[in-house]
Amino acid sequence: MTRGEGTAVVLRPPRNTVNERAVGWWRAQSLLLAAAPVVPLVVLGALIEPARFWLLLPAAVLAGAGTAAAVLLPLWWFRTHRWEITEDAVYVRTGFFWQEWRIAPMSRIQTVDTVRGPLEQLFRLATVTVTTASAKGAVRIAGLDHEVAADLARQLTRITRDTPGDAT
Repeated sequence: MTRGEGTAVVLRPPRNTVNERAVGWWRAQSLLLAAAPVVPLVVLGALIEPARFWLLLPAAVLAGAGTAAAVLLPLWWFRTHRWEITEDAVYVRTGFFWQEWRIAPMSRIQTVDTVRGPLEQLFRLATVTVTTASAKGAVRIAGLDHEVAADLARQLTRITRDTPGDAT
């Protein structure tokens, strides 16, 4: 964030990208999500001969759409997801159709958590969740290298400890 003329604040994209392994992680998630309805349809299509066509057709459509989404969307997400930590705030930009910018002032941070689900562990990734007093909810930085996430959690803990609380 930079100051423009007068008191206007000009947002710039946060500097850091997520780890490139996040693309594979997002693809795996998308493929598993697509497989959830496809597998039962294929099994039922194999078992119920009179309805085979009407079960396998939607399975094929869903498999094609799921595969296309798994190939294309993670690349798009990788280009748009950004994050940055300064001495003053945590900045996160996410989304693809609707981009969301989240700024969490250090003085408002309540907790910092690092989470590694099974797929994230497989891809050596982690998610840092910064909980604030905001009604909007926590700020999440997903797709970080697990060592970067641990360092980030330590850095945020240090900065928030040294930052005076907000009086509002």
